[in-house]
Amino acid sequence: MNATAPIRHYLQFNDLSKDETLYLLDRARLIKDRFKRYEPHLTLHDRTLAMVFEKASTRTRVSFEAGMYQMGGSVIHLTTNDSQLGRSEPIEDTARVISRMVDIVMIRTFGQERIERFAEYSRVPVINGLTNEYHPCQILADIFTYMEHHGSIEGKTVAWIGDGNNMAYTWLQAAQMLGFKLHISSPEGYRLDPALIGNPDATVLQAFDDPMEACKGAHLVTTDVWTSMGFEDENEARRQAFANWCVNEAMMAVADPNALFMHCLPAHRGEEVTAEVIDGPQSVVWDEAENRMHVQKALMEFLLLGKLDT
Repeated sequence: MNATAPIRHYLQFNDLSKDETLYLLDRARLIKDRFKRYEPHLTLHDRTLAMVFEKASTRTRVSFEAGMYQMGGSVIHLTTNDSQLGRSEPIEDTARVISRMVDIVMIRTFGQERIERFAEYSRVPVINGLTNEYHPCQILADIFTYMEHHGSIEGKTVAWIGDGNNMAYTWLQAAQMLGFKLHISSPEGYRLDPALIGNPDATVLQAFDDPMEACKGAHLVTTDVWTSMGFEDENEARRQAFANWCVNEAMMAVADPNALFMHCLPAHRGEEVTAEVIDGPQSVVWDEAENRMHVQKALMEFLLLGKLDT
């Protein structure tokens, strides 16, 4: 990284501009194509990624770790048992130390303020691998997956069925940036917080009490588990509240005939989605899961090297 260049972080989807996001999506296409043709892509040779996990994850760890190795770099994996993050050492001090030893950091944690505090004192780029509030890498992968199958997402409709969680907030940021419409349907008590989203234009966000109505005409139907990590004590209450928010074949039938189904995984068949939908012909969840790796490779490359022509 150019020592004089400003450090760029990716803590929310809108930390990058529309132009930069479209560049990442196009760059991910090139990187994936080279991966499929077994062509080396070693732009991050001799760079080191530190991954800090306060929340465990299979897909986040494998996608970042494999991706960094494929680009010629190396990886250090830290959990709460391996690091002092927020325990006996302030987050600010941990950031000062880790960022002197590695080139880029990915953190998967709880509150957004934790990763923001780390980034404020980091000398290297910091990537949000998931917080309670946002999940930008996942939405980047989802949009890339949609584009692979159906081209530009601009002007399309995405239906979010379920919890007003970090995925839903990030989908809203993406819709505002990239010019598509978000239909969202959540049970009362689990909806987006108006204080956090302001007053989005109705051409961007439309809320529905009935999930079936939200799915009508949608080009993409997507959901997540009813109980996110850290909210396990609410599991039974959520199972009751979300009983009518299971994405099923009837919902997919009222969507656009070419609509795709996505889920960030892991999925609970029979809860937030039926087996017939997630294992059906409109589901692209396995492409979606793989594409986390490709968009994250493009993201790490961009944060470290900027835009590349080759």
